[in-house]
Amino acid sequence: MAEYETPYQALATFEDDETDEAPSHDRDFMIHVVPESTRWNHIENLDDFFARVYNYHQRGGFGCMVIEDILQLIQFLFVVLFSIFLIDCVDYDVLFANIKYNGTHKVTIPEAVIPLDQCVQRFSFGIIVCILVAFAFWVFRTLKVIYNVFKYTEIRSFYNNALKITAVELANLTWHEIQRRLLEVQKEQQMCIHKQELSELDIYHRILRFKNYMIAMVNKSVIPVKFKMPFVGQYAFLSTGLKYNLDIILFWGPWSPFENNWKLKEEYKHKHRREYLSQFLSQRILWIGIANFILSPVIFLWQILYSFFRYAELIKRQPNVLGTRRWSNYARIYVRHLNELDHEFTARLNRGYEAANMYLDTFTSPLLIILAKYVAFFAGSIGAVLVVLTVIDEDVLAVEHIFTVLTISGLIVTGCRVLIPDEHLIYCPEILMRTILAHIHYMPDSWKGNAHRQNVRDEFSLLFQYKVAYLLEELFSPLITPFILCFSLRHQSLQIVDFFRNFTVDVAGVGDVCSFAQMDIKKHGNPQWIPNTEDEPSKENQSEGGKTELSLMHFHMTNPEWKLTGNRSMFVQNVKTQVQKELVSPSIMQGDGGLMTSRLPGMSLGMLPSVNTTGLGLGYNSLASSITMQSAMFPGPISTLASGVQPRLRGGLSHIEGPLGGSGSGIFSSMQSSSGSISNTAPSSFSLRGNYDEGTIEMLSHDMSYSAIYLHDMQFRKAKGNNQYETLEDARARSMWQRQDSNQPTVSTMPNIQEKSSEEESTDEVNTDKLFTSTQE
Repeated sequence: MAEYETPYQALATFEDDETDEAPSHDRDFMIHVVPESTRWNHIENLDDFFARVYNYHQRGGFGCMVIEDILQLIQFLFVVLFSIFLIDCVDYDVLFANIKYNGTHKVTIPEAVIPLDQCVQRFSFGIIVCILVAFAFWVFRTLKVIYNVFKYTEIRSFYNNALKITAVELANLTWHEIQRRLLEVQKEQQMCIHKQELSELDIYHRILRFKNYMIAMVNKSVIPVKFKMPFVGQYAFLSTGLKYNLDIILFWGPWSPFENNWKLKEEYKHKHRREYLSQFLSQRILWIGIANFILSPVIFLWQILYSFFRYAELIKRQPNVLGTRRWSNYARIYVRHLNELDHEFTARLNRGYEAANMYLDTFTSPLLIILAKYVAFFAGSIGAVLVVLTVIDEDVLAVEHIFTVLTISGLIVTGCRVLIPDEHLIYCPEILMRTILAHIHYMPDSWKGNAHRQNVRDEFSLLFQYKVAYLLEELFSPLITPFILCFSLRHQSLQIVDFFRNFTVDVAGVGDVCSFAQMDIKKHGNPQWIPNTEDEPSKENQSEGGKTELSLMHFHMTNPEWKLTGNRSMFVQNVKTQVQKELVSPSIMQGDGGLMTSRLPGMSLGMLPSVNTTGLGLGYNSLASSITMQSAMFPGPISTLASGVQPRLRGGLSHIEGPLGGSGSGIFSSMQSSSGSISNTAPSSFSLRGNYDEGTIEMLSHDMSYSAIYLHDMQFRKAKGNNQYETLEDARARSMWQRQDSNQPTVSTMPNIQEKSSEEESTDEVNTDKLFTSTQE
């Protein structure tokens, strides 16, 4: 038996430990030993495994995940039982004193509650059906939670044993560090047996395989998300329920085009089957739409109950919460990069939130403001009088419906205040729009120079909607989703089948992925977004809005260790080279004062590193400066840098994008390195290594912001064709952008630029007062 190699070894004894001889196979006791190096070898479903590794890191570890899942089960059970209790187990006649129950004392809670046996007898057929459906769903959720707990245990073991990361260390590690250790484990234990080494892109592909498909399909208008509605106009509808149905139909349902998580069904790859597959998919969409319609009453009832229990108390405490805004579900697909993880995307949206909110606040209706002021006055007067009367004599509270009048008047006043803008608000839509662009990275060409127009405001509101609109969407989604599936999505079945066939590629070690996610500039790039190129892919293969180019730049900067190859490397290098060429202009060599300071929030003028953007073309000075203008609008942690205080990071690094020290591979870094303008007094994303604080982390985002702005400006210039076919509106926009550029103040702290003549200094010198005056203008 000695000739066979088995995982069984004899149980070692103290005598065996004292010798170097191998343990004998003739011992009576044998133990099965799993070598540590092969425990994570050949993981069958790497998509699910990497997704769980990522979620484990983002959700805070084993304890947080288990507690959250259990509380969600309890929450569901509470909503169902409490709703039934309120419907059938409360005697409202006794509670509201509609009948005379007794005259000796006030009605108590037990007297208003119907006994359990009588309550059960009052259950109607509809209540019984709802209870059965809810119970079946709860049992299914419970089994899923139990299964997930075992998976969480496995992932915790992987973190502890393979990645060597304990629960205490988890919050102080970025995803970039977790990913780096994942790649090292792959080399040692071969989690994927199809490739010796995995790349950062391979991991992103597996985590975001279906998300990339969805982003690309919306980008190519294959999935209908915009609809023309009467009296409303164009409206984007993509509720959570609709997204769930799309995932079932397209990705992981029993009739989806994918036979498993990583492989598209073979029949979808052949053109001669497209008509049959289109009809098959159309029928399945129809049946799922009918199923949604049948279940819509139950789902709609659940939406009402859940929304009431979740938001009723919040609205009572903060009525203005309905007047706040959020990024819509459509925006979360439209402005998302390919190969962008959730925490990276959320960080971008959060940085652009304040600017987006201020931009929409600049659009006001004079008539609506007048009405809101006077309605608030009337309602506030009534509420104030009632409060004063209550203070004088508390018996006023005994008057019927007095609390109702007080509550309604307070809600009216709060709602009117939402409609009344801040009297100190400065009207600067172009600067705000460019600040938004710096963070969300996507914007139609028609918005450039037209941010002050109402139609641009209406289009942007599709991305940044009122929270009350979001709540209404979710509430009525069960009723609307079946019609969208049956009468809109079903007619797109042929385009969906063609998309899967034309834009699916097989990647070694990863499986079938969306070809757009490969970020292949030659195949899916747009010539208007690529400098110095003569290649022009077919219109059908081009991504829209610079999706491929911007996604590549973002992924390159968040994963600087990823090796660029082929046309991707050429694109990034060409962009950097183009920036450096435009920086080196005669005006710079002669020191003509074309220096524009990129001012970071909260930093004093004397601390600023300078960035020369003279040669960057139409509107780029104002575009680039729009990032820096946030200092006057959005105070942040970087303001502490001006006083020399550098707060240390206090955990919570799991949501930070890219490497902790920055990549130093973006356009902003190229501009700094080209001009040699790194300030000795102000930290930058590419000069700090090892000493990281909250201000440094905030500054890391500026690299991608400048890259997005430059690419948009380059595309804008190329689209205009040197202004040969410029329309009147375009000329007005260009004139306005150039006028804003000429008004930008210039401050230089670059040590390697020669001293200017006294005449030039008198022309370019700008003091602090003029700087802020120019900004407000």
